Amino acid sequence: MTIIPFPDRSEWPALLARPVQSTQQIEAAVTPILAQVRAGGDAALIELAQRFDRLTLQPDQLEVSAAELDAAEDQLSAELKAAIRQAYQNIRLFHEAQKQPVEKIETMPGVTCWRRSVGIEKVGLYIPGGTAPLFSTVLMLGVPAQLAGCRDVVLCTPGSHPAIYYAARLVGVTRVFRIGGAQAVAAMAYGTETVPRVYKIFGPGNQYVTAAKMLVAKEGMAIDMPAGPSEVAVYADDTAVPSFVAADLLSQAEHGADSQVLLVSTSKKLISSVNLTLGTQLDKLPRRDLAAQALENSKAILVDTQADAIELLNHYAAEHLILSVSNAEQVAEQIINAGSIFLGNYTPESAGDYASGTNHTLPTNGFARAYSGVSLDSFVKKITVQHITPEGLQLVGPVVEAMAEAESLDAHKRAVSLRLASINEESPVN
Repeated sequence: MTIIPFPDRSEWPALLARPVQSTQQIEAAVTPILAQVRAGGDAALIELAQRFDRLTLQPDQLEVSAAELDAAEDQLSAELKAAIRQAYQNIRLFHEAQKQPVEKIETMPGVTCWRRSVGIEKVGLYIPGGTAPLFSTVLMLGVPAQLAGCRDVVLCTPGSHPAIYYAARLVGVTRVFRIGGAQAVAAMAYGTETVPRVYKIFGPGNQYVTAAKMLVAKEGMAIDMPAGPSEVAVYADDTAVPSFVAADLLSQAEHGADSQVLLVSTSKKLISSVNLTLGTQLDKLPRRDLAAQALENSKAILVDTQADAIELLNHYAAEHLILSVSNAEQVAEQIINAGSIFLGNYTPESAGDYASGTNHTLPTNGFARAYSGVSLDSFVKKITVQHITPEGLQLVGPVVEAMAEAESLDAHKRAVSLRLASINEESPVN
């Protein structure tokens, strides 16, 4: 890692920039893929699978059969199945607690308003293939979809690992397709002869998948959030364990060459110790080449004070933020920009990636300044309901009439005035 001692605030934007390609270049590559799928349907998906994923598919092979999904369970060890089930239970328990009971609010006597949550009818989940079978993401997206009561849950992935299929069965995915990359986003956004069109698309991916999601969002498709290459920031002081910090940094770096890790500290000694440990641990990783490339884009920043560290971290807005400091919970209260926060020496980010219960589908690339991670709310719509009695309309009606008249919207006023006149006619004469 490159060590940056006491940078001036004017240098922060350049130091904290993510290692991404030009948006224009990426969109220029993705736009023709979207157009090809929209025009060509299944035939386009088959051609693109061969071109990008080296998959030779027949039209009837785009969808994974029920028999293949059922057979996945027998291909996994008992230990892995038990781990997936335990992670499923933890994630389900955490997300189930996010359900909100209907609460009726009487804003005025006889004027009652409330909200109810309704699951989005058709959702699409994208699970990257690449160099790692991310079956954990199936749980992270599938569990809240299941709890929300989404009717149709479509999953697209170029990967065929049995754990992906096993997790899909566990969370109640209705259909699975062998489609990856930007073309998977296009298939779910537009629909094809085989792949149904959905109402909202979820899931992380590389910069091309993210660009595809952003482009279809411009056309009216709902998406979860911009979620690109993974990243982590670690704020550590002298109470941190250097080997733990190094392991956390590498756990994100091994995702891919375009991942970024950031270490922030007020301790020069801690940074030096972590840097030494990184080399030792890196050599032992099977994915060390990918992690090493990510580390080339990564930095360790030495700051004067904890206040400086907090300000810098809020400026960075990390997807994952680990606080390995003595007063971690107090610092966490001052963090306003982060996807997910991990407190103390014994809360590794990888616990959140897999099984603690929180969701690992989080905003990256600084989008944590305005976006939240995936939750149960991501899969539901909030529909407001109201009921007004005749007595209630007599109270709120004059307010509406006055406001409508001031806005020169006479039909709005009349809709109230006619009802008030009717109520007055029906009232007994004293």
